Amino acid sequence: MKMAFDAQSEVSDEALLVAYGNGDRAAAMALTARLAPRVMGFAARMLGGDRHEAEDVTQEAMLRLWRIAPDWRQGEAKVTTWLYRVTANLCTDRLRRRRGVGLDAIPEPEDGRPGAAEAMMQEMRARALDEALAALPERQRVAVVMRHLEGRSNPEIAAVLEISVEAVESLTARGKRALSASLGQRREELGYVED
Repeated sequence: MKMAFDAQSEVSDEALLVAYGNGDRAAAMALTARLAPRVMGFAARMLGGDRHEAEDVTQEAMLRLWRIAPDWRQGEAKVTTWLYRVTANLCTDRLRRRRGVGLDAIPEPEDGRPGAAEAMMQEMRARALDEALAALPERQRVAVVMRHLEGRSNPEIAAVLEISVEAVESLTARGKRALSASLGQRREELGYVED
């Protein structure tokens, strides 16, 4: 029996994945609409704002999810935890491959907004944040992005990184301090100076 789903339905991610594993394509479409934008945002942040690479990572992560759907065992892990772990690993692999490439060689994401001064300042701030995130050690970057930019809980991050909640707290605290130190030196340049 096929059911009608949408991205906002009350049906859990796990139930949608199992339904897809049993042949319900509507469940896959609903789960994709629900999860792909979050995975895309996470991947883009992990990859320094590179939307094209983030799209590739999102597509690969979702394909891997569809491949494991028939064998998914409910209750063992959350779909989002599994998906964030796969996405983080795919991003890490891509970042390792391009280590020899300087940040200046990585194209900036296209901005559809008008070229007003405020848009330029927002772009500069976003670029500064991406650069500061890129300078963090990989595990700190994953923890900070998931916690503070994706709004994920410490237990969920711990499951993705396969570490304790206390280790997540330590990683995010160290990451935040490093970001604060890095961005704090650029307050004036980024327009955060009080008049």
